[in-house]
Amino acid sequence: MATNEEIKKEFSRSGFALAEEDEILQRCVTLCINYSLKPSELVSSWELYHLNRQSIDQTVKNEEMDGFLLHLQNQQKESIMKEEAGLHIYSNRDVDMLLDGIPEDTEDEIVTTPTSKSQRLLLDPFDSISKSRDYGYSTGKSVGHVTPFGQRGQKFVVRFNIGDAAAQAEDGDNNDVENSEDDMIVKKVQTRRRCSLKVNGLGPEPGCRFMYYRTEDRFDSLEKRIVRHADAFAASGLYEEQVDPAVASQRSIFSVGMICCDGEGVLNDKSILLQSSAERTSGQRVPLDLNRLNQFSIFPGQIVGIEGQNPSGHYFTASKLLDTVPLTLTADVDLPPAKKQNLDQEVLTLAEESRETSEVSFIIASGPFTTLDNLLFEPLSELLAHAKRKPPQLLLLLGPFVDSNHPEIEKGAVDGTFSEIFQVEVIRRVQEYVEFMGSEVRVVLVPSLRDANHDFVFPQPPFDIHIPDLEHQITSLSNPGTFEANKVKVGCCTVDVLKQLSVEEMSRNPCGVPTDRLGRLASHLLRQRSFYPLYPPPESLPYDSRLAPQALQISSIPDILLLPSDMKYFVKVLSIGEGEDAAKCVCVNPGRLAKGEGAGTFVELTYKGDPESMHASVISI
Repeated sequence: MATNEEIKKEFSRSGFALAEEDEILQRCVTLCINYSLKPSELVSSWELYHLNRQSIDQTVKNEEMDGFLLHLQNQQKESIMKEEAGLHIYSNRDVDMLLDGIPEDTEDEIVTTPTSKSQRLLLDPFDSISKSRDYGYSTGKSVGHVTPFGQRGQKFVVRFNIGDAAAQAEDGDNNDVENSEDDMIVKKVQTRRRCSLKVNGLGPEPGCRFMYYRTEDRFDSLEKRIVRHADAFAASGLYEEQVDPAVASQRSIFSVGMICCDGEGVLNDKSILLQSSAERTSGQRVPLDLNRLNQFSIFPGQIVGIEGQNPSGHYFTASKLLDTVPLTLTADVDLPPAKKQNLDQEVLTLAEESRETSEVSFIIASGPFTTLDNLLFEPLSELLAHAKRKPPQLLLLLGPFVDSNHPEIEKGAVDGTFSEIFQVEVIRRVQEYVEFMGSEVRVVLVPSLRDANHDFVFPQPPFDIHIPDLEHQITSLSNPGTFEANKVKVGCCTVDVLKQLSVEEMSRNPCGVPTDRLGRLASHLLRQRSFYPLYPPPESLPYDSRLAPQALQISSIPDILLLPSDMKYFVKVLSIGEGEDAAKCVCVNPGRLAKGEGAGTFVELTYKGDPESMHASVISI
């Protein structure tokens, strides 16, 4: 049974203070009993709840416990739905059937004629793959049935704004969106000039072999990471010569190594280890003491520089911790020219390239693209309709597209293959959008590990998409992937690395100093120069150590970093480095386009040369 002292210790370890200690601890003990939680599991759930609320205050208050209780109830409901594959959750569809007196076993035999104009337009007589059941995949809504998503009240409401006010006003004047009741009537808007697009092909190729790595491949990938970071520290000329941290020394030394955890579970004060390079030093792991530091943020797999002492040879006491790899001014120095794919049909002259400006407009959305109660892909249809009314230069769609976590996909209750669903419901809609808008628009698709129709491996190859005459407008990236649009460098990764880091991270901050934890989690990727710096990865992640070293490396700080996550949406400007040499990056979590049976969010972003003149809006669909 959980005790007050154990719960208080876990909150303190995670950097939280308790406002009304006795009452909060009593309620937490009750929650542990009712939901069969350990103190560490309770605090982990609180951290997720705290991050989703984007609260800066690190104090647990009694008035927040009711909301936390609802959060735990929702978690338990999701867990039950995953465990009970055959469990039926009653929805509005069942209620409609009961009110109309329709027997459940005869629902498939009912044939009606659409009476409204919108219903007639939504039917597609050329769809050779159709379903009569409401959850089956189809290009249109089922006749006579309105989904909860279709009944939502507010559409395309701006939830959050950031950036240049002038750009915001200009955007609002030039792209006025009319919320017409008939979504099928779309006025064609003149698009901007097409942006250039160059894909940096460092990820695996479609059809590649994966999960064939050996034990030595895993060791080599970690060793090369440590050596590369150690070389960067040495090349900066700012630090002393690197010494083996496991060797006894009375003087202060400087070492570079990887943070490890001594045993299973999350990091704590007693379980921190530092592993150095086997090539440069002994490669041994030495216990690391950080009690002298008043501020740090660490996680397993993080490469750090440590200044400190190890008098006995058994314990390395740190006096300074450096978690940022020194920045270099050269960009893409390790990138072979043949790996950069220019997707422009025309060949740009030198004069045209010089006139090309670092300005581009995006619409960014992350899946799921259909709600949990059906496979009608209504959110995707409405997003594309919005993109027709307010066209961006680049439409970025981040997976999952055919979500393996969808109840009907999990149960296999669909006719046809997952690839057919992807082609009919996603690719065909995107193709219709591009054909409607003309040659000025581009669409980029990035797969997810949750895509049931794609390779389950990380790093992940791009979708194998070949559409005649549109190959230069519809592009797929690897996961993670990087590209340049009008010289604006963009990196993206659809693995929820922010959520995974939030569970594994251990941090300490001065009392009374507000912290931006979401921004700090995102900055770890840039500081470590890796799309996935966490190691070891969770068991659920199919991490390929042979493909990872090159595909996960961030060779230079991108202008925009896309990190879709289940955590609350955000758009933040991150600063890496200090002073005039600091590099800035716009980090975006667009949220999920569909949340349960309801609507989610997406992001409109206009980038004009630098983050200071950028404008972005988070919009609920």
